[in-house]
Amino acid sequence: MSDFFSTLFSSLWSIFMIVLFFGGSIFVHELGHFLAARRRGVKVSRFSIGFGPAIWSHTAKDGVEYRLSWIPIGGYVALPQLADMAAIEGESEDVAKLPPIAYSTRMTVLAAGAFFNVLFAFTLATVLWISGRPESENVTSTRIGFVADKIALLDGKVVESPAKAAGLQEGDLITAIDSTAVRSWIDILNAIVLSTVVDSKGERVAVFTVVRDGKQIDFTVYPRRTSEENIRKVGIDSAFELIIGQVAPGSPAEKTGFKAEDRVIALDGKPVLSWSAFFTRLQAAAGEGCKVTVTRQGAPTEVIVPLVSKNRMIPIQGVELKTNWRLLYQTPFEQITQILNNSVRTLKALILPQGDVGLSNVRGFVGITQGFWDALNSEYPTHFVIWFAVMINVSLAFFNLLPIPVLDGGHMLFATIGKLRGRSLPFNFIAVTQSVFVVLLLSMMLYVTVFGDIRRIIREHRADAQEKAATTKPAEAGK
Repeated sequence: MSDFFSTLFSSLWSIFMIVLFFGGSIFVHELGHFLAARRRGVKVSRFSIGFGPAIWSHTAKDGVEYRLSWIPIGGYVALPQLADMAAIEGESEDVAKLPPIAYSTRMTVLAAGAFFNVLFAFTLATVLWISGRPESENVTSTRIGFVADKIALLDGKVVESPAKAAGLQEGDLITAIDSTAVRSWIDILNAIVLSTVVDSKGERVAVFTVVRDGKQIDFTVYPRRTSEENIRKVGIDSAFELIIGQVAPGSPAEKTGFKAEDRVIALDGKPVLSWSAFFTRLQAAAGEGCKVTVTRQGAPTEVIVPLVSKNRMIPIQGVELKTNWRLLYQTPFEQITQILNNSVRTLKALILPQGDVGLSNVRGFVGITQGFWDALNSEYPTHFVIWFAVMINVSLAFFNLLPIPVLDGGHMLFATIGKLRGRSLPFNFIAVTQSVFVVLLLSMMLYVTVFGDIRRIIREHRADAQEKAATTKPAEAGK
C-alpha cells in the first residue's frame, strides 16, 4: 500500500511540475503580450491559457476576460486592434470601432511574448549557471567508443556501417564535423541528423575531423537512413568509463563474480570503451568462457564469464549500469545561443530539400510533456526540468517569431508590409490567410502528435521493455 501511495504522489508531483513549467512557459509568453499591450494603451479583451471553450473564466472591472480553456496547446491574448483572430479565439470585438494603433506599438506588443520567453529562459539558465548542469560522461564525450560492423537500413537491408566504411576507429577523438567544432556527443548526433551538406552527386555527406595517435585526420562519411524515425546514422557510440552500479542479489551476474562499482576495462585482453562494444563482443565471443578485466577498489581483477548458452548475455544479467557525471557551468548566453543554433539548424533541415528532418521528428504537445516527464524521472530531476524549460522557452520564442500567419511573426510581417506600402493589407486578405494557416497549423500539430510523439513513445516503451527483459530478469533466465 505504501508503494502505491508513493507512486501516486510521485505521479501527481510530476504532473504538477509539468503544468508549472510548461503552462508557465505559455503564461509567460502571453503575459509579455498583455503587459506590453496595457503599457502601450492597446485594447485587451481576453487573456486565455489554452484554446477552445472555457473551463473557468472571470471578467475583471477593466473589461478583460481571464480564461482557462480546455485545449492545452498554447494560449492567447485577444488584441482586436492588432489582429482579428476570431477563428481561433472565439468572438471578437468590432475592430472598426477601435482606434488604429501605430506600427511601433504593433511591433512592440507582438515581440513582447518572445522577449518574455527569452527573459524567463535567461533567468532559469542563470540558476543552472550557478548550480551547474549535470551531464553524464557518455554525453560529454567526443571520443568514439564503438564502431559497428553493420547497420540496418529502413528497408531492413543490412550493410556495412558508414563509420567502418570510412575508416573511423574506436578511440578516435572527434574534434569537428563539417568544419564545425563539436564539444559533446549531442553535438555529434545533431551534426549527423541536422546537417544539410551534400557532395557533388547530391548525397548526404559528413566530414569527420578526428585526432588519432596525435595526428589530425579527416574522414568522409556517408550517413545512411535507419530506424523507424527515418534519421541518418553512421554506426558509432561514445566512449566512457564502464561502471557497474548495482548487482542484483542471487542474479547470474553475482554468480559470475561481478560486484557493485566494478569498472570494466577489457574483454579477453582487448580494451572496451563503451557498453555497446562490450555487449557486441560478448555476444560474438567463442569458446566456453571469456575473461573480463575490471578495476575493483583500484586494483585490476579478472572475472571469467561462462559462455554455455547461445544467449551470451545471461551470465551478466542482473547488473545495473551507470556512468560518471559532471557539472557543466555554462553562462546563460552560452546556453541560449546553443539552443538557438540547434533551432536554426532544425528549421533548415526541415525546409531545405537536402535536409532529412521531417514533421514526424518534431516534438509536439505530447512530446514536450513526455520530455518533462522523462526529465522529472531522471537522476537529477530538478536540473533537467529547468534545462528542458530553458529549451522550451527559447524554442517557443524562436518559433513564434517565424513569419508565418497566425504566429506573432506573421502578424509582424503583415504589419511591416502595410507600413512599406503606406496602407494596411486588406482585412479580407488577412482574415482568409490566417484561417487557412489555422487549418494548416492544427493539421500539422495533429500529424506531429500522431505520427511523431505517439509513435516515438511507443517505440521507446518497446525498447525499454526489451532492455529490461534482457537485464532485469536474470533469475528466470539463469534457471
